Order: sequence, then C-alpha cells, then structure tokens
Amino acid sequence: MNADGLESLPANELHDRAVRYAVRHGDLGFLWELLKVIPAAEAATGHHDESANNLSRVSALLSDAIASGEGELGEALRPIYLDYLRKHPDA
Repeated sequence: MNADGLESLPANELHDRAVRYAVRHGDLGFLWELLKVIPAAEAATGHHDESANNLSRVSALLSDAIASGEGELGEALRPIYLDYLRKHPDA
C-alpha cells in the first residue's frame, strides 16, 4: 500500500476530497483540468455519446465535475484525483 493511503480509497472518496479541497482553496486550475478530462474519461468508459454532448455544453461539464466520482467515470478519473491529492496532502 502507498504510504499516503490514497490508493485504498474508492474513486468517489478521492473525488470528494479533491473537489472539496479545490473548491475550498479556489483552485480553478484543478477544476478546469477535471472539466477538460471528463469527456475523454467518458469515452474511455464507452460513453461516446455523453462525451460528444459534453464537449458542446459547458453546463453539462460543470454538473459532471460535481458528480464525477461515481461508477466507471470515477474509476477512469482516479489517477487525476490521486495526483491532485498527493500534491495537497492536507486535503
């Protein structure tokens, strides 16, 4: 197991911690990065239609960012959350 214990957490917990920290600290860079990678993560999970729709609708991306810790999408975004939380160990 990794010394920081993050690897053992489920994707939805990683999402919640990372997004909560970013919102609390006004880290728009992370939130923007998350919005940019959601369409690719959705495509990787086989949700090609959702990916195409999200690219054209910013409001859908914002909603996705808030809920992106669940299911297959959460798992696809897991590396993003792990990287961010490791850079901010107080999250």
